[in-house]
This record gives sequence, C-alpha cells and structure tokens, in this order.
Amino acid sequence: MSTFIPTPSCPQLTPPAVRFMGRLFLINLEGRIYTCKFCHTHLASYEDILSKTFHCRHGKAYLFNKVVNVSPGETEERHMMTGLHTVADIFCVGCGSIVGWRYETAHEKDQKYKEGKSVLERYKVSGPDGSNYRINNGAHIGGSDADDI
Repeated sequence: MSTFIPTPSCPQLTPPAVRFMGRLFLINLEGRIYTCKFCHTHLASYEDILSKTFHCRHGKAYLFNKVVNVSPGETEERHMMTGLHTVADIFCVGCGSIVGWRYETAHEKDQKYKEGKSVLERYKVSGPDGSNYRINNGAHIGGSDADDI
C-alpha cells in the first residue's frame, strides 16, 4: 500500500512524483523500505529486491523490480561486466542525489531480464532497519553490474 506525502517543490520532476498546485507529492511506501541516505525519501520496498549480487564502483548494489521517487538522467551505452547495456542514472527527487541506475536495454540475450529494472547503490541508501552501508575501498572501479543472479 502506498500513500502520497506532499513536500516542497523540486525542480527535478518526473513520474512517479506528481506536481499538484506547486507542491511535489512523493510515494510513501509501507513495510520494510530502502530510503535515500541523504534526505530519507522512500525509494524501494524490500519485497521488490530481485538480486543482492550486483556491484558498483563503491561496493554492493541491489537490483529492484520497482523503485519510486526517482528521476532518470540521460540514457547512455555502458560496457559492464555482463556486456553492453543502455542505462540511465537515477536521482532521488527529494534531494537530487544519484542513487543508482535503470536498465533501459540489455544487448545480450541472457541479460534481457534486467530491462526496466533499477539498481540502487547500497552505500547511497539506508536499509529497512536504518542501517547504512560503508564504501568498500577495495571495490572494482572499472564498471558496475552483477556477475550473475
């Protein structure tokens, strides 16, 4: 169950956030949720996790079936560990921080399951129990993606 919570206007506005009479309405999730580490805007539900085996430049990342309260950036081609993908960075609509990326197109047949799914970088979100993930200094710098699911 989701409810709408009004917040002050935000210049980065794309669905699912809705502007009504100059105010930004965010989706408020219930249950075990992941929130933006910086402004605590709700981003995803624990139940929507598809995989916890993804990696980004700073450590762990989780693949989600659905995320909310994010705004997509420009799409670009990225060479990741599992091949070429068309992706868009996603930004928290509450504070504008980059929180992950969305897979628009997977060019490899066995990676098509990622299309339309989003990845949240674990160190940029707070977990359902309020925990924060620290940056892994030994993380791979060259790319981001899952080894397998």
